[in-house]
Order: sequence, then C-alpha cells, then structure tokens
Amino acid sequence: MKVSPLTLFLVVLSNELMDVLSSSLKPQRFKGRVQRDRRNIRPNIILIITDDQDVELGSLQVMNKTRRLMEQGGAHFTNAFVTTPMCCPSRSSMLTGKYVHNHNTYTNNENCSSPSWQAMHEPRTFAVYLNNTGYRTAFFGKYLNEYNGSYIPPGWREWVGLIKNSRFYNYTLSRNGFKEKHGFDYSKDYFTDVITNDSINYFRISKKIYPHRPVLMVISHAAPHGPEDSAPQFSELFPNASQHITPSYNYAPNMDKHWIMQFTGAMRPIHMEFTNILQRKRLQTLMSVDDSVNRIFQMLAETGELDNTYVIYTADHGYHIGQFGLVKGKSMPYDFDLRVPFFVRGPNVEPGSIISQLVLNIDLAPTILDIAGLDIPADMDGKSILKLLEPEKPGNRFRSNKRARIWRDTFLIERGKLLRKKEDGTGDAQQTNYLPKYERVKEVCQQAKYQTACEQPGQKWQCVEDSAGRLRLHKCKGTPKVHAGSKKSRSLRGQTYASNHCDCSSNSYRMRQSERRNQRQFLNIHTTHKFKHRFLRTRPIRSVSVELEGEIYDIDLEIADLESLMPQNITMGSYREDKAAGEAVENVMIGEDGSKAGESVLDSVKVTHKCYILANETVHCEKELYQSARAWKDHKGYIDKEIEALQDKIKNLREVRGHLKRKKPEECDCNRKREVAQEVDNKLQLFKENRRKKKDRKIKKRMRKGDSCSLPGLTCFTHNNEHWQTPPYWNLGSFCACTSSNNNTYWCLRTINETHNILFCEFATGFLEYFDMNSDPYQLTNTIHMVDREILNQLHIQLMELRSCQGHKQCTPRTKAAETGNKDGGSFDQHRGQLWDGWEG
Repeated sequence: MKVSPLTLFLVVLSNELMDVLSSSLKPQRFKGRVQRDRRNIRPNIILIITDDQDVELGSLQVMNKTRRLMEQGGAHFTNAFVTTPMCCPSRSSMLTGKYVHNHNTYTNNENCSSPSWQAMHEPRTFAVYLNNTGYRTAFFGKYLNEYNGSYIPPGWREWVGLIKNSRFYNYTLSRNGFKEKHGFDYSKDYFTDVITNDSINYFRISKKIYPHRPVLMVISHAAPHGPEDSAPQFSELFPNASQHITPSYNYAPNMDKHWIMQFTGAMRPIHMEFTNILQRKRLQTLMSVDDSVNRIFQMLAETGELDNTYVIYTADHGYHIGQFGLVKGKSMPYDFDLRVPFFVRGPNVEPGSIISQLVLNIDLAPTILDIAGLDIPADMDGKSILKLLEPEKPGNRFRSNKRARIWRDTFLIERGKLLRKKEDGTGDAQQTNYLPKYERVKEVCQQAKYQTACEQPGQKWQCVEDSAGRLRLHKCKGTPKVHAGSKKSRSLRGQTYASNHCDCSSNSYRMRQSERRNQRQFLNIHTTHKFKHRFLRTRPIRSVSVELEGEIYDIDLEIADLESLMPQNITMGSYREDKAAGEAVENVMIGEDGSKAGESVLDSVKVTHKCYILANETVHCEKELYQSARAWKDHKGYIDKEIEALQDKIKNLREVRGHLKRKKPEECDCNRKREVAQEVDNKLQLFKENRRKKKDRKIKKRMRKGDSCSLPGLTCFTHNNEHWQTPPYWNLGSFCACTSSNNNTYWCLRTINETHNILFCEFATGFLEYFDMNSDPYQLTNTIHMVDREILNQLHIQLMELRSCQGHKQCTPRTKAAETGNKDGGSFDQHRGQLWDGWEG
C-alpha cells in the first residue's frame, strides 16, 4: 500500500499537535535549577574571593566586566556583610559556615591554620562534604594567612595554595604538596594571572576527562590587598581616583567613639597624599581581577557549562582609607570594613535582580552545600541563600496582607576575644560612656550591698554622701569583725568530710581551760578510773597477773619491757585501747609449764579462746584439748567454721577494697598543691620573661633600622620609598601611622529591616556605641546617650545570646514581624528578661 507524502505529512503534524495540547493541559511544575537535557548532572560551583575589597569606597565602579556579568547577569545582594572584618577569621568562617566564637580563629595569628584548626575544623569545611559526594574540588590562590604549605588541606583534589599572606611577586605556592617559587617576571609570575590560568586549565581538563562530574573551584585573589602591585598595562590608570573621600574621610578626632578613635587625630598632608595613591593602586590591581572574571565566563561559554554553573563573587571583608583619620586598614565595626560585594549567577537566578535581605560570609558554606543537593550540618551557623534566589510566585491580587519572606534582620559582629583580667583586679580601666558619672554612682548606690557602712561580710565599697549632697563610692578599709562566739561555735561542730575541700592549716584545735574542767568533772562522775590533768599516766606498770590452770601468778616486768609501756600524752580513746590491751594480757595462757610464764608474755598472740601463739612461734593450747578427744573435735570444728567465715569476709573485703580503689578521691596533699602552684608561677614568670625578651629584641631591631614608629598598645606601620616595587611609585619619604589598638575587641549587633538600620557595640573596655544609619549613614556621631535605658538592656540581652549561639537555629533569631506579623519588623522586643545593670567603671 502506497502512502502519499501529503498523507504522511498530515499524520506527523497531527501527532505534534496532540503532544502540544497534552503538555499544555498538564499542571505547571516549578522550574528546576538545571536545564531539562542536563537534569541528571549536578551544577558546577565557582567561588571567586577578593582580599580587602570594599563597597563603601567605590572599588566596584571600575570593574565594568564583572558588574556586567555578575550584577546584570545575576543577583546583587545589596546588604552583604562579614561577621569579623579580618582576613583569617573571615576566611575560616567562609570555609566552615561558623561564627568566630565557634571555630576559635580570633585574629590573623591566633589559631590561624594552627594544629587545633587542622584537627577540629578543617575536616568539616564545605570542600570535604562536596569531595565525598563526587565533586571534583580545586583551590587556587590565598588560603589562610598562616598557612605554611606543609600539608594539603582535606577535601581538595587539586591544590594550588599561596604560602603565607598576599603577594603579587616573589611568592611561593604549594602545588599539590610541592613548593613552587615565583619571581618578579610579569609574564610568568603575576599572581592574579597565574591562578586564573591554572583554574581555567583545570576546569577544561576535568570536563574533558570527566564530562558528567561536577566541579567546585575556589579562586582566591590577593587583590586589592597590599603590596598593591598592579599589572604593567594598568599602572597609569585612575590618576585622579577620589572615590575614597567619603563624608567620614579625615573626620577626626572622635571623642565620642572608642579609644583608638579618640587617640587618632586628623591626618597630615603626607598621609592624605598616601591615601590618594593607595586608592589608585588598589583600583589598578582590581583590573586584573576584572579580566580574570571575564576569562572564566568565556571558558564556561566555550565548554557549554555556563548554564549549569553557579558563580559567586565576594570578598573576605571591606577596607578603610582615611576614614575617621585612620590612614588605612580594616578591623573596625563600621560599614566600610563590614560591607562586601556579593553577586550570584547561575541556573534559576533572575538576571539583574536586587536582593536586600542580609547575607553573611557564614552563609557561603551552607549555600554551596545546598547547591550541591547536600544536607546542611546542624552546627553551621549560617543559612543557605538559595531560597532568596527563587523567583516569588505570583500572589493573589485580591489578597492585600501577603506576608513578606521570612529572613534574618540581625546578626553578630565580633572581633578578638575577651582579654584575661588580672586576679588582683588591676586590669584595664573600664570605659563607660552611656551615663554621666554622678548618674552612674547614683544608680549603683541604690543597690543594697552599697547602702550599709561596711558591715556586710566581703563588702568592699560603701556609698557616702559628701558635703555637696552627692553620693560617692568609698572603699571599705579592713574587713568586718566576726564575734569570737561564732568562731567557737563553728569550731565545736562535728567532724564532716566535705567534697573537694582541703584544710592545710597547721594549727590544731586546743580546748579552753573551762572546756577541760567540764570534761574532767564528767569523767569523775561517770567513770571509776581517776585521771590527772591532761590525762597523764605518770606511774609505770610494774607487774602483770596471769592465770594459768586455775592459779594466779604475779610476773615482774624488766626494764626492757617497761620501755614499751612508757606513758604518753593520751586521750580518753587512747585509755580505752590500753585497757583492752591489759585485759588481753591478763587472759594469756603461756603454756603447760608454769615456770615459763615469764617468757615474753606481752609478745604472745591469742588466736582462740583456748589457744595462743607464743613469741618463739610455738602454739600452746589448754591441757583439756590434748586430753579429751571430744574437746579436741569440738574446738577443731569451731576453728574450721571460723576459717570459713573469715574466708567469706576476706572475699567481701577484697571486693570493697577494689571498689574503693576505683572510686578513690583526690588526695589532700598540701605540699603537692604548693608544688603545682609554684610550678605554674614559674611557667608564668618564664612566659613573661620570654615575652619581655622578645619585645626587647624587636625594639633593638627597630632601633638599629631607625624605626621609631612603634607605640605601646598600638598597631602601627611605617611606609617608605622602597615599599612599592611597581609604578606608580612613592617618593615622598617615610612616615609612621597607627591603624588599630590592642584593646580593639568588640561584639556588635547589626540590624537592618523596614524600620531600623542600627549598629550597637560593646567593647572589651566597657565602652558602648550606638549608630542609627537611617539618620547617620556614615556613622559620624555616637548617640548612645539618646537611647532609652530599656532598649539598651534588650540589645545587651540579645547580644549576649548571639555571642554564645551554636547552629543556625540559635544564631538566626526570628524577626518580630515574622513571629507576630507586625509591620515594624523590629528586633528589640524579641527578648524579655532581667534588666542589664550596665558596665561598672
């Protein structure tokens, strides 16, 4: 049967129309992250990190390629922050998804790539989880500041890590465990280009050999971190860069802010010129990063992986250049150091979308795990931001009270750790600034413990009104006297054994004269024996009466025997023991022959009521046992039963002894405690001595070099003509500037929602800061004095909870709007409790 072409065409057309109609009648499903023809392949993930890149100073304005590819082609998070504005702590939080107080990397030195970090936290980075599930993982660039290249961190199949801190030339890489040194040749050694080339080559080879295996790559640039060496082709750009001159530029001194801000004055002209050149060189280094991002996208397009790859672009923290008079640096709790760029592009990400929710560096690890389809560990403090990238479903136009998307509006900022105070209380003086001094003293004096005139045990301060009518805090001199009666009543209590208590006092209890007199009267009434004062036995024993076979013999004791019975100072208990011993001696059966009764009487041992063991190790029993068979049998049976009973008792005693050995408490060895305390003191003294010697060596070294920049308690740097090895050069000579202080340790709350945009900080010195960015976007004025006391207490309570939080459930407090539907969305009222008494200074 022949089928005409027209008929065949109509049949095919009808089948296509039926497929289209049937697909249109099916319910619409949510669009997946991956295209239909690649639904079985998990997406690739590329994380691009820059070092010290700011948002507030306009560094993104010159990166046109990155903004076109990431901002216009993906999602832009306008409220992206880091929880700690320092390199190593922030990068550790990125890898683990945890706050600093949970991974314990507090500074760029302490615990940064330490053995503790390697053992506890490095095996739990997002790379380990993805590597275990089939991802081909690779790291290129700067890792942690103190990474020494002696090992390959777990989870990375390809490892090209920079040893130590950021550099562009003359650095060393750890390439899969082998150290690779680089020089000063731009074509072969420029750091940004080297890691870009290595990452592109790795991705191409991986997709060629394993086309269905997803790839995770981290490209960690050194730019724009110092020494700010740019590529030669960009060394003449931006001659008039001025984006860093913000309203807070050279706004100094700031007497309403914490100590380093009060110390820092306005910049000199040489400092201001330095900030201009520094901004220019930083922008020049970012141009190479801009080209790197463009090359990576070209590679993704050429390999056909662009639509199946998530690309995330961010920085480890921000930066300041001249803000508040600080010449350069980071580590401050202000927006110029906390805000970072944050872009995401990938499947199901709406191009050009702007997301205003808070995202943090601790969200990177859970987001990467979520992209890979893995469960997020409960101990991670961050949350996945994927649900923020999902397009909102079209709502009902007749429903006007649609609830907003629930997300955090508050997070914790922490820098450093609380310094250990001295035991004598002579630590750093507390800085208090939220109330005048007389008001604070007035509040303190309302407490009951300060209202008595140094009468309470342990009271150190009392409130006294001066001639002007103002309350003053005076220190109590001496300690409250305790009546003698109370001391004596405590001394006469029964003996008890308190746990974990050791009394090492050498003074034993001595009864008073009246107590001894009362005791003698009691003994005279209730006993027949007469005791002399202090219970001394002054007359020695001269003879012992022994009964043998019904007859009594008086045995005279020799001088040698008297020595063993010489009187000693004894108590009533000792007398009872002597009396029992005397009764035992009186019942001694020495032997068959009465002539032997005087031989070592006191050395015999009574075994049974009829048998004894003498000093010559011979056994003698009563004559009845040797003459009567029945008596012998009965006594032997009695001994057998005694042995059996004693064996059972020994067995039980051994079990009890073993139990006591296992449950033995710590011995109260006062000498050992003193030795341990002395050993600790010696180690402390040695530590202080070594630290002093190290400090002296540093001072001598600086003096030899002519460096007089260092100041106690401050972090300072010296800049000279030799610092920058690439153009534009510095030729205005050397200068000194301080960027931070040792007491710059703080914990802050940052809140951004529909009604609030605030920063509240508590410093380790006790200083408080509060800024309302709705009215003061550049944080110029500390308005802590204008905040209601109740609000301060609520902020303090919430801050204390976040400082000890663990896991995203505790570290992501629900907003007020999410819980009650209130449009305020404020986070002040979500914690209720006892009011905070504030810092005492």
